[in-house]
Amino acid sequence: MSVVLDTAAVPPAERAAYWEEAVSRTFVPLDVRLRERMPEPAAIVTHRLGALRVSLVQAGPQQAVRSAGLIARGGEDRLTVALQRRGTARLDQDGRQVLLRPGAFALSDAGRPFAKDFDGPFAFTAFHWPRAVGGLGEDELRVLTATAFDPGAGTARLVAGHLERLAQAAGTLEPAVAARLAATTLDLLAALGQERCGRGGPDAPGTALATLARVKDHILRHLGDPDLTPERIAAAHHISVRHLHKLFRFEGETVTRWIQRRRLEVCRRALAGPAAARTTVAAVAGRWGFVSASHFSRSFRAAYGVSPREWQQAGTEMTFRQVA
Repeated sequence: MSVVLDTAAVPPAERAAYWEEAVSRTFVPLDVRLRERMPEPAAIVTHRLGALRVSLVQAGPQQAVRSAGLIARGGEDRLTVALQRRGTARLDQDGRQVLLRPGAFALSDAGRPFAKDFDGPFAFTAFHWPRAVGGLGEDELRVLTATAFDPGAGTARLVAGHLERLAQAAGTLEPAVAARLAATTLDLLAALGQERCGRGGPDAPGTALATLARVKDHILRHLGDPDLTPERIAAAHHISVRHLHKLFRFEGETVTRWIQRRRLEVCRRALAGPAAARTTVAAVAGRWGFVSASHFSRSFRAAYGVSPREWQQAGTEMTFRQVA
């Protein structure tokens, strides 16, 4: 289901107040200052994909400021990656400033002050989510904010292409597919962030990291396939199994372990989600590639300290309390 906020039907004299409310409702509380005396119509179209929200924003020149006072009003747990589509944007955060041109993207953290300036008409697609589901630590976030990712080559090119395709399809996806693609998106963004922070290994050549990113994308898109083996992954990318294992040395773990961790993470989210009460642990495990329910339970407990059923029950009780 999409949410559309449009100022076209709002009298021009009232558009500034309406727009500030629309932007703050979509993202986090912001101080929005329009640079037009009589603002032209502006619009936001938002789709929800699992834990991820995708919002297309189109408007005229303005500035959006996130101050310490506004942070105190809420939304401090939100992260946003904005993919510039038209016009330019200047993002200031953590003492850095970056200019975003069409095709480039950058991350902002709503937990700390920032400002974003648009000198002319613009459009961007924002991908925003709670930081708890994104896989990036505090130290990484402070390195990544207000840092431009150029989609011209390497891993950033892969991620930019994925974001663009996801934005185009966001309004047509079934909920189950949307949630799965959202998990893929967050994993890809985490991988990109870790690479930029040097966690891919200081000696990792760019071509190897780009291949590793493509392999990860393939794995995440086929995560529910129980036959997702190193042999089949290597064959799909026309590389040897030995080379595949060598690529995952940059991750500090085996490809099999990396797949298992991703499967456990997506199962953990599914068992705590709104639909958890209507499914079984075995169904979730099977959907995400675990062929043995007992192996899944042992792996889940080893990773999170509780059984899948205990985790599901805790998430269901929390949902009921929120509804009540």
